[in-house]
Amino acid sequence: MKRKISIILLGILFLTQNPAFAKKARLGDITITNTYDGLELAYLNVKGTFTAEMRKAVLSGVPTTFLFFVTVYKVRRFWSDNQIADIQITHTIKYHNLKKEFVIRRSWEKNKPITVKSFKEARKLMSEISHLKIVPSDKLEKGTRYQLRAKAKLGKVTLPLYLHYILMFVSLWDFETDWHTIDFVY
Repeated sequence: MKRKISIILLGILFLTQNPAFAKKARLGDITITNTYDGLELAYLNVKGTFTAEMRKAVLSGVPTTFLFFVTVYKVRRFWSDNQIADIQITHTIKYHNLKKEFVIRRSWEKNKPITVKSFKEARKLMSEISHLKIVPSDKLEKGTRYQLRAKAKLGKVTLPLYLHYILMFVSLWDFETDWHTIDFVY
């Protein structure tokens, strides 16, 4: 009986410590707004992305890219929905060990480098999008139903061949969120 309990407790310990069962990344706080120019993604963030392994990799200089996918569909009753916007956004972080600074590039801000000293601030910049123009007003019809879909994932990390042997933990921090959907009327 004690042996069975020990095996069960070891199994539970393994499952809770296994990275495959770690907290899953997810999108949150998505806000869209109607502006004079059209539709804007006012705010979006992704949570649960920076695990301890990922932090170690970034601090060792491994460039890391987050990909964000945003699509907008015009909802139609008896036909398939009509896609009116399909946007892919990239955020890339690179740590410079000698300067002790993080450089973040965000494609929707024309890849202009943003340099910060703290990992907390770098993580925030990597995980958020704000004031992104999605659809111009001439593509939208008043009183029509639309659907915004968003998703985030970690870009494939490409390392020099010799580093694949040293940094085997890189595969442990792959993430991809589920699609998050918002229905609205323009």
